[in-house]
Amino acid sequence: MKKTLVGVLATAMLFTGTALAAPSGQLQKQLDGLVQQHEFPAALGTVTEAGGRTSAYTSGTSEVGKRVPVPKNGRVRAGSNTKAFVAAVVMQLVGEGKVELDKPINHYLPGAIKDDRITVRQLLNHTSGLANYTGHLGLERFEELRHRYFEPRELLDVANAHPVTNQPGEKFKYSNTNYVLLGLLVQKTTGRPIAENVEQRIIRKLGLEDTYWPGVGEQGIRGKHPHGYAMTGNGIEDVTELDPSWGWAAGQLVSSTKDLNSFYRALLKGDLVQKAQLEEMKKTVDTKGEMWPGAEYGLGIASSPLTCGGRYWGHGGDIHGYETRGGVAPDGRAFSVAVTALPGTFQDTPEEGDKAHSAMLATVDAALCGAK
Repeated sequence: MKKTLVGVLATAMLFTGTALAAPSGQLQKQLDGLVQQHEFPAALGTVTEAGGRTSAYTSGTSEVGKRVPVPKNGRVRAGSNTKAFVAAVVMQLVGEGKVELDKPINHYLPGAIKDDRITVRQLLNHTSGLANYTGHLGLERFEELRHRYFEPRELLDVANAHPVTNQPGEKFKYSNTNYVLLGLLVQKTTGRPIAENVEQRIIRKLGLEDTYWPGVGEQGIRGKHPHGYAMTGNGIEDVTELDPSWGWAAGQLVSSTKDLNSFYRALLKGDLVQKAQLEEMKKTVDTKGEMWPGAEYGLGIASSPLTCGGRYWGHGGDIHGYETRGGVAPDGRAFSVAVTALPGTFQDTPEEGDKAHSAMLATVDAALCGAK
């Protein structure tokens, strides 16, 4: 595969550079390394200082095989960062007395799942044991599903057709099914679409200019954005256009690294949820190797260790064409990074894919520990 990428990577390297910081800086070199050593077509990163000042970094090319600069703070598919937005809305409803964390989800959505014991909290922190519908959807044949629209209840039906992985509350087991149920919970409780709730309660409130929930049937990405690439049965393809409905409340949002910083900073400052609900969100469970090293999962947000001491809070997202990672350090500094392919897409071996993913996490660590 690498022989076919020589021209691609040579083109990408022509456009290494930064929007608002010196190209020779440590953080710029981190992003350049994601492109040059780890073979991502493009990398985008934004630092938001504790005082609010932002610095945007880019590296690579927006389109494989072409000389197209990467847009500053370009929009990307944010994948599972969507979960943190949905969790924030759920916690707002908890604060409003409309939802109780330790009530069974079937109390709000009668008959939605077979087990009446599974609670809202267990959905939020992935200890429900419900089967992960994305593991049974056929996404390994992505080229066949790329333009397929899914109703949320279809996704739930797929999960309900498969056995649970563990008893409720027994252990952490990441499942997108949990957040489909939480999206349905928000809609049942408010009488309005989850997309509208996220838009009004978070996006508009914070003035997030590059964040939106794609409409029904919408397959493109609005505004400035780098193209995303994925391995399909046809080889590596430009998958910028796809129907994200299979991700729904677990992964449908489009955002930018700058907006993700703004969201996580606001959430952790208590600008979106009340203090009592934020404290609940920070009650974590051990992920036991299910996520990256040292990660602990709360209610829609994860905590990870920093090499400079302390832990940062955020999430991350993987979806065909894009991976995002980032969060907020104890001092209030935020950083988010995005690349335009999932690790393993342009790498020859699983080991190289793992190294590429580790490089993403190392870039987050460097930025949050003060790299400029």
